[in-house]
Amino acid sequence: MATFENISLTRKGAVLLVTLNRPSKLNALNMRTLEEMRQVIQQVYDEDAIRGVILTGAGEKAFVAGADISEFSELTEVSSRKFAENGQEIFTMIENCPKPIVAAVNGFALGGGCELAMACHLRIAVQTAQFGQPEVNLGIIPGFGGTQRLTQLVGKGKALELMMTADMIGADEAKSLGLVNHVVATQTELLPKAEAILQKITSKAPIAIEMIINCVNAVYNKDENGYQTEANSFSICCKSEDFKEGVKAFTEKRKAAFQGK
Repeated sequence: MATFENISLTRKGAVLLVTLNRPSKLNALNMRTLEEMRQVIQQVYDEDAIRGVILTGAGEKAFVAGADISEFSELTEVSSRKFAENGQEIFTMIENCPKPIVAAVNGFALGGGCELAMACHLRIAVQTAQFGQPEVNLGIIPGFGGTQRLTQLVGKGKALELMMTADMIGADEAKSLGLVNHVVATQTELLPKAEAILQKITSKAPIAIEMIINCVNAVYNKDENGYQTEANSFSICCKSEDFKEGVKAFTEKRKAAFQGK
């Protein structure tokens, strides 16, 4: 398994734990961390043995407190566009990953950190976590897909309010808005909760899980007919060995043993 400067990787069975590891910088996303993230996600795509991912931050203060502002001063109109497009591309890799990626939000998820959490398929947060898109305080806007994903998750009115006021919200409010799936009381409960959800998901047919991700993402793709994507995906599932195994297991009243084929 590759080693990185700002990201640590731990395997637990079929689940890969990805920890953003810059606690002294509140795990802020600098360009090196983003490039390492690209490599890690590509590894998830490529390795069949990886069935799911938990993404979290080192320490108890922050998931990711934002992008690394120390690198912002050198951005020009041209380089800033490339910077935003690069981040969007990496986060879209996460969103489109055929294997479930769960954000275990252990603290502040602000700016790029909130955008990173939203790119994941599910979000679990500790009670003390805080979410926000405070970019307007710097005279800029979210650039890694935040204007799009926040609107998709919480609706236009609330997304506009959060981005224009730069207000932070707690985990319970985030859950009530649909930004977070589950809230746990303490840090010690966070990873076990994420692991339990992934264990349930990874016990299902991998091809079906991939197709669900594709179909749900198609809802937000203006160039794609989501219903056609669903029909095509349904047919892909039906020609799989896992479909035959699922039907056979059901009729034999036993648990299916899916192989991802």
